[in-house]
Amino acid sequence: MSHRKLSRYRAKRNFSRTAEPSGAQARARDSGVRRFVVQKHAARRLHYDFRLEWDGVFHSWAVTKGPSLDPSVKRLAVEVEDHPLDYGDFEGTIPKGEYGGGTVQLWDRGFWAPLPGTNLRAALKAGQLKFLLEGSRLKGEWVLVRMKRDRAGGQRSNWLLIKHADQHARRSGDALLKKTRSVASGRTLAQIAAGKGPRATPFMRTAVRRAVPAKKRTVPAPAAKRLASAPPRFVPPQLARLVERAPSEAGWGHEIKFDGYRMQMRVVDGKATLRTRKGLDWTSRFPEIAETGGKLPDCLVDGEICALDARGVPSFSALQASLMEEDTRELVYFVFDLLHADGTDFQPQGVEARKRRLAEILKPKALRARLRYVEHFETAADALLKSACRMSLEGVVSKRLDAPYRSGRGDAWQKTKCRAGQEVVIGGWTVRDKQLRSLLAGVHRRGKFTYVGRIGTGFGQKAAGGLLAKLRSIESEKSPFEGKDAPQKSAEIRWARPRLVAEIAFAGWTGAGMLRQAAFKGLREDKPAEEIAPESVKGTSKAQESVVVGVTLSNADKPLWPDAGDSRPVTKQDLARYFEAVGEWMLPHVEGRPCSIVRAPDGIAGQQFFQRHAMAGTSSLVSLVKIRGDRKPYLQIDRVEGLVALAQMGALELHPGNCEPGRPDVAGRLVFDLDPGPGVPFADVIEAAREVRERLEALGLVGFCKTTGGKGLHVVTPLAQPARGATGWAAAKGFAQALCAQMAADAPDRYVVNMAKRLRAGRIFLDYLRNDMKATAVAPLSPRAREGATVSMPIHWKQVKKGLNPADYTVRTAPALIRRSRAWVGYADAERVLPREFLRRRR
Repeated sequence: MSHRKLSRYRAKRNFSRTAEPSGAQARARDSGVRRFVVQKHAARRLHYDFRLEWDGVFHSWAVTKGPSLDPSVKRLAVEVEDHPLDYGDFEGTIPKGEYGGGTVQLWDRGFWAPLPGTNLRAALKAGQLKFLLEGSRLKGEWVLVRMKRDRAGGQRSNWLLIKHADQHARRSGDALLKKTRSVASGRTLAQIAAGKGPRATPFMRTAVRRAVPAKKRTVPAPAAKRLASAPPRFVPPQLARLVERAPSEAGWGHEIKFDGYRMQMRVVDGKATLRTRKGLDWTSRFPEIAETGGKLPDCLVDGEICALDARGVPSFSALQASLMEEDTRELVYFVFDLLHADGTDFQPQGVEARKRRLAEILKPKALRARLRYVEHFETAADALLKSACRMSLEGVVSKRLDAPYRSGRGDAWQKTKCRAGQEVVIGGWTVRDKQLRSLLAGVHRRGKFTYVGRIGTGFGQKAAGGLLAKLRSIESEKSPFEGKDAPQKSAEIRWARPRLVAEIAFAGWTGAGMLRQAAFKGLREDKPAEEIAPESVKGTSKAQESVVVGVTLSNADKPLWPDAGDSRPVTKQDLARYFEAVGEWMLPHVEGRPCSIVRAPDGIAGQQFFQRHAMAGTSSLVSLVKIRGDRKPYLQIDRVEGLVALAQMGALELHPGNCEPGRPDVAGRLVFDLDPGPGVPFADVIEAAREVRERLEALGLVGFCKTTGGKGLHVVTPLAQPARGATGWAAAKGFAQALCAQMAADAPDRYVVNMAKRLRAGRIFLDYLRNDMKATAVAPLSPRAREGATVSMPIHWKQVKKGLNPADYTVRTAPALIRRSRAWVGYADAERVLPREFLRRRR
């Protein structure tokens, strides 16, 4: 079997020239323990080869920028051919001219195991592999996700390598890449290339118990199997959407909504860890609950920590008092869900199955003083809500019984409240006679910190004293509020940096968006201030708010296009969902590059403007980048959340630069814009695109085609960098201009390179001006601010023929089409160096 799997590997190599192993001698397998290696590879372009042992070979991916420990960073991992297992001991230089020529360093190695409940064969086929690493440098939980456009299979496909949020995750995710020495020999790449220093110590041919020296090994290798069955460190919690009325149909379970701190508890080997909804470790704040939780079998459960008042009802103010006084002996952990137990991931199972096992785990009477199982009811949601309200409880949470546990806010969990509740951020306070009189509250609306009113009741004398001390520690000289409704400075007002989050009870919102009859309940330390926005009831507000991939959309139902060829308006939420659907496909063509946008906050019928630079209030989900010669930073989109943040801004078009990612001074691709003048049939544009492709291929370059979302076509060719130096913009623009000029000279009645409108009638303008440092071109799959909500659609050359209609590709149709399309397959491997005579040009 392994011989057949290695046929592609062997076909690419001449083993009489390269020292790479041929894989002729299969290594005996160790019982159930798999190895992994990461090899730093200084080939034509520096990258990291990530290899996982399975089924007698190394499944391999080329990670272009190296692994990142930051869970928010998704690294492109290009799947390559399987490698033999003895490649895990290879460190040396592949001769120039051979496949992959360059120096190879053993950057990391260790053991790996799939996460519990993972079927390896099925996971690889489905394109989502979750696993645990125990290496010298890479540790903890990871996931490989095949990008949507590559899930149909093929000779090569693009994946994303992502770190899970656990104790090994780091915000400075690339700091680890500064470790430049081999874990097997201690040598740098330069020393390996020079043949100096000690050889790499063997790993693949060594027994498991001696695979890593005992002094360096933090976890024994055989423990990989045990760790694989342990629950994950943390799972972002599932959240409920606020609704006006609890669902009454069959198939729903209804639970009491608790007024406390949402907390996830993980138990491993008799030790319990408690984490907030954001993953912060609060075990030390609830020692008694952690001690009792340690009596559970290994598991990961979800629930709410509460303090009970004299009537036995959860009270948030009582919880605040317990924490302030550091007396947590009487707190209770109400457990309502099970994510992991018995070495099994319960998240894919329905609520009923999860709670059935949870009830068994919490059955011992010794646990009930501090850990309590939350029952659910399958009928009479309205009666349960009325009962909860009579008891002064928060309300009811309804859960679809057949739904799996999914992180984030969706429709499978819905909450109905007895009274309006809201989190706000404190932006100031008022004093009189040195006493706290009221709090000045704000929320984040449309990218601004907006004043929403005063809170004058709910804090007793003792609570007011502690609160006043915290406020003085964040006092500010200026108001944090934005907008015309912000209060003006007076003798009583003190400003505060917007850091403290308060939970309030209130009678609702006024028509002007201000709080009515707000009362203070307590401070919340488990929610970041920058995420606090007004919570709206689903479907009850014309100015509806929605959340897409964690990004809050205001006025989500605002029409941006009157229709997309289907007589239905395209709303802001539709645009956000579109970016969510195609984002993974778009990102490799957008990320790392300055990006201009076309904004139409009131839709295409309203004012439109082109934005190149960052503006005040730009979302933190959008990166900023500086370009030489320009003092103002440009926008840059590096993740799907950033695309959705653009939808919130009313950005309908994306126009990235064409540089090498992260290198604005270096040309990374060429774009030939074929713009037909008046009277030119689209069939002529199709013929022109095919001609550009043929001319590029004659020069050794590879072309890819896309519609522009308008009346033209783009031909795009990715560029590789020469062995020395880089492709400057003078060279790139000069090449594009020369190719277009030659086409125009050969057929002056068909083509023109002068952009003057008087010369373009009946001819196609060959626009080479997209190829300059500050020039841009509309991104693949970007919508256009035009009638019909068309998009710039990547297409296969087989589609570039009679019958092609750019109007067929819209924000409605493109997501499904791109999922099954073979367009632009192999783009990442098609990079070619410009002809040598053009590379000599300098700006």
